[in-house]
This record gives sequence, structure tokens and C-alpha cells, in this order.
Amino acid sequence: MTSPEHHRLDTTATLLYPLPHRFPDHDFIYALLIFAFRFAPKHIPIAEIIFLSINLLFNLLQPRSPAFCAFMEIGSCIRVPNGSSPKLYITRASCLYEQFIPTKNCISKASSFVTLPRKKCVCKATLKEANNNIEAVGKVKVKPSEVSTEMELSCLTAISPLDGRYWNKVKELSLDLSEYGLIYYRTVVEIKWLLKLSQIPEVSEVPKFSNEAQAKLQGLIDGFSDADAIQVKNIEKITNHDVKAVEYFLKTTCQEDPEIAKVLEFFHFGCTSEDINNLAHGLMLKEAVSSVILPVMDDLINAIYSMAKANAHIPMLSRTHGQPASPTTLGKEMIIFAERLNRERRDISQVEILGKFAGAVGNYNAHVVAYPDVNWPHVANQFVNSLGLSFNPHVTQIESHDYMAKLFHSFIRFNNILLDFDKDIWGYISVGYFKQVTKAGEIGSSTMPHKVNPIDFENSEGNLGIANAILDHLSMKLPISRWQRDLTDSTVLRNIGVGLGYSLLAYKSALVGIGKLQVNEAVLNKDLDNSWEVLAEPIQTVMRRYGVDEPYEKLKELTRGRAVTKENITKFINGLEIPVEAKTELLKLTPHNYVGVAAQLVEDACIRANGCV
Repeated sequence: MTSPEHHRLDTTATLLYPLPHRFPDHDFIYALLIFAFRFAPKHIPIAEIIFLSINLLFNLLQPRSPAFCAFMEIGSCIRVPNGSSPKLYITRASCLYEQFIPTKNCISKASSFVTLPRKKCVCKATLKEANNNIEAVGKVKVKPSEVSTEMELSCLTAISPLDGRYWNKVKELSLDLSEYGLIYYRTVVEIKWLLKLSQIPEVSEVPKFSNEAQAKLQGLIDGFSDADAIQVKNIEKITNHDVKAVEYFLKTTCQEDPEIAKVLEFFHFGCTSEDINNLAHGLMLKEAVSSVILPVMDDLINAIYSMAKANAHIPMLSRTHGQPASPTTLGKEMIIFAERLNRERRDISQVEILGKFAGAVGNYNAHVVAYPDVNWPHVANQFVNSLGLSFNPHVTQIESHDYMAKLFHSFIRFNNILLDFDKDIWGYISVGYFKQVTKAGEIGSSTMPHKVNPIDFENSEGNLGIANAILDHLSMKLPISRWQRDLTDSTVLRNIGVGLGYSLLAYKSALVGIGKLQVNEAVLNKDLDNSWEVLAEPIQTVMRRYGVDEPYEKLKELTRGRAVTKENITKFINGLEIPVEAKTELLKLTPHNYVGVAAQLVEDACIRANGCV
């Protein structure tokens, strides 16, 4: 509220404030402060504005670390005497970060990059009236999301944990299932297709390449580097088309070779982008699965087989519906998981990876017009097979992705079995059947020092859930495409590495967890000693053999809902009217040895699995 002798003066300064930004060493830009005051009456001469600008720029235009600048309006309202026309100027400008270390004039002096503040950037400028010494401070908050910034990707700035926290555990997949991998395999397909064209006699415009030219083209494949992929991405910025960028990259790279330069326009001959893409995706999957994922699956399966073999004779109380049930052995329960996982692993390895190469809508339309005498379906079959893929002759513009659905559903089944394993092991740890080897320096709980948590199996379980969600969407979406093609598969296919990455992460977590397990036989034995009621099953079965009336009902009366001891069981057996030999065998039974042929089942499975290495 102003007094009668004063009025409110609204001022606005438009500031170009520098904010922290990543920059290369020795690359300098200058921070610029542009100001313009708007107030009533508007009588500031242009010359004075220029003078003030030069004065401010003189102080600010010093070599500084590069910074990104963001425009922001600083508005303020001050009280001034009636009738006065004050001349305002900026006395100081500063930028403060909430929960962030302030830097002079918002300019980062770091040598690499500084992240934007988590909350809001608060910039202030003080406007001062020259004669009356009246000051006003304007303040503007700008959310980091409103500021354009390009931050270097690191484990701290990655959005996906696969590229951040868990990078070291999944980085083997990056060569094949990343953007780099996709560009590389596109390059492979384009080059191999040019070489194939040179082998078709009817395509006389592409004669057979000399050994030197073939070596040049193969060298582009063998020597493909990060720099090459970056060059492709730079071309894509112009073309806005990722496959065309690969074609232009190859033309640019090969134009200095006189032999290849003559046939540059036969790169991508007769192809639609999906001819290149579907083969690239097939090669990506083939290599990633066979070279990275299957070996880790094998390690996991073998570790469970080893658990089974080592504990084939260790008796354990079964639990059905969470309640004590007929005993088994720890090894037999492990062999079940090993066999189930091994079966699904075999299915994954046998999925036939398909490829198409039939042009814009699958009919070789352009091919036949250009070279009507060539048997293009036969050529395409040969070409796809030469890449190590199986040929799909009946397609639209895209390969229908049915094999991908089959492959990813196989992964989901494998993952579900491992999820079952993780939960069972978690339960066995919780009841004390397993102890976990501790590691010096590790902490289980931030407040309970005694805790040794089953975090590896919990991490595996959680990541399997994410993997299955993504793989299920891939399986359900990819086989569906409107008419001869829509583009929905393109963006979805870029997430293949995400689904398989979380799967790989889960497998490795489970492996680490298995390596920490120690069987606690004391707890296993104690549970068995306290569960003599489980012998009700064999006793009533033998009673049936010898014609005893209502055997089930009699054992139910003895055991159901009651505490059962060795003495109870022994007394009941001795009172049975059955042959002495049968009584003798029943009296030999204990919860520890009533395990059937569990150990033999483990041995048989190990023989089939080459000894349970």
C-alpha cells in the first residue's frame, strides 16, 4: 500500500542468465546480459540505454566457462515520489540455487559439466534509482525442465537403471542391442547386399568386385567404430531418416574408391527401409542371445544343477499349502527348477529367426521392373540365408515378427520359472533352511545391524517382473500391423534391449545369490524331528494293502490337528493287525528317511544333463 506522496513504479528487466551446461575444454562462449526497462513515463533516451549496455557488457564479457543461457523476466514494483521519473539501473545480479552451491553469475567453472538444480533456479537482479537510492529486487524461479540443457550421459544422469546403476552388469548387450548395434547391423546388411548384387550376372551394372574392393567393403564392417556411428547420427539430423543416413554414410565413405564409386547408387537397391531393419534386428537378436544371454542362462542352470547334486540326499520337509507334507530332499527340489529352466533354454535356442527382403510391399515390384529376368525371390532367399537367418517369403512391407513373439514368450516362460525359484529360495532362507555368506563391509539394514537380507533373489524377482512386462508387450504388439505396415513396431522394437537387459540382470542377480547360500542342516533336521505326522501317509497306505478297514479315517483321527510324536506313531503301528514284516518296515520309517526315490531322481537328471557340472 503506497502513501499519497508516492506512486507504484512497475519495472521489468529481461535478463539472459547463464546456467551450468556441459562443454568441451577450451570452448568459450560469453554470458550476455540484455536489459530493457519499461516504466511510465517512457523517457529513457536510446543513447543512455546503449551506454548502460556497454557498461554492463564490459564487466560481463570476460572469458568464462561455457554456459547455456536462459531468458527470464525479472519484474519488480518500487515506491517512488510522485512526479519523479527515476532512472533505474542494475546494481548487481546473482543466481542462487535451492539446494545447490551458488556460482558467480550462474556460470559454471567446472571442467566437465554441472547438473541443473533438483528444484528451481532462483535468479535475482537489484534495480536501483539513481537519485533517491531506492532499491527493488526482482526474483524469478525457472524449473530445470524449462531450461534446454544437454547433459552428458553417465550413471548419474541415465534415466534407465540399465544404463546407470546396473550398466556394468548388462553392458555386454550394448554392442548388439543399442543404437550403435542397430546402425552397425544396418551397415552390414547394406554392404552385404551390394556384394550380393555384384554376384548376379543379370545385374551387369554392378560387376564382380576386385579383391581390393571386397576388402575395402569388408573393412568397413570389421572396422566399424563409434565414430562411424556418430557420423551416421549426424547425417540423420539432416535426413530425419535413420536408414537413409546409413546409405548416405556408405556413399560418402566409398566415394573415393574408384571401383565402388561407380556403383554407389546400388547401395540400398530395390530396398525398403524395413528390408534393412528386419534383417538388422534379426542379427542383433541372434548375436545377443547366442553370445551373451544363453551363456549366462547356462551358468545359472548349471549352478542349480550343482545345488541339486550336492544336496541330493539332504532330507527336507515339504510344504504344500504352506503346511508340513511328505518329506523330500533339498536336491530333488532344486533339480525340478534346473530341468524346467533347461527345457525353456533349449526352446529359446531353437527359435527360428526369420528375415524378409522383398521390397516395399513384399512383391519385388521394383526389382522386377528393373531386372525382369532375375529370380528375385530366389536371390532374396539366398541373401537372407547367407546372413545366418531363415527366409520368410510371404510378407508385407515388414517381416511379421511372429518369431519374435515366440522368442519373447519363451523368455517369459524361462523368467517365470526363475521367478518361482527366487520366491522358493527366499522362503527357504526365511525359515532358516539356507544361511547366506556375509561379505565384509556389506550392510543389510540401515537400522538393524544383524540383518542379512536375501537382496539378490529380491532384485532378481523385481527385474524379472519388469522384463516380463516389456517382453509381453513386445510379443503381443509386434505381430499386429495395420494393412501392409504401420510404424508402431519401429518405436517398440527399440525396446528389445530393455526387456532382455532386465532379464540378463535378473539372471546375474540370482547367480550371485546362489553363490552366497549355505545349507543349514540343523534347521532342516529340527523341522523333520517335529513333524512325525507326515508318516500318516505311508502307514495308511500299507494298511490299505493289507485290508485294514478305514485306514485313512483312523490316521486322520490320530494326526489331524494334534501334536504327533514318535511315541504316538510307534504305539499306533504296534497295534495294527498286519504282518510282522510290514510292521517292522513301518517302524523303521522316520521323517528323515521317508523320501522315496528323491535322490535317484536327481541322479537320473544329472546323467541326462552330463553330470550336473
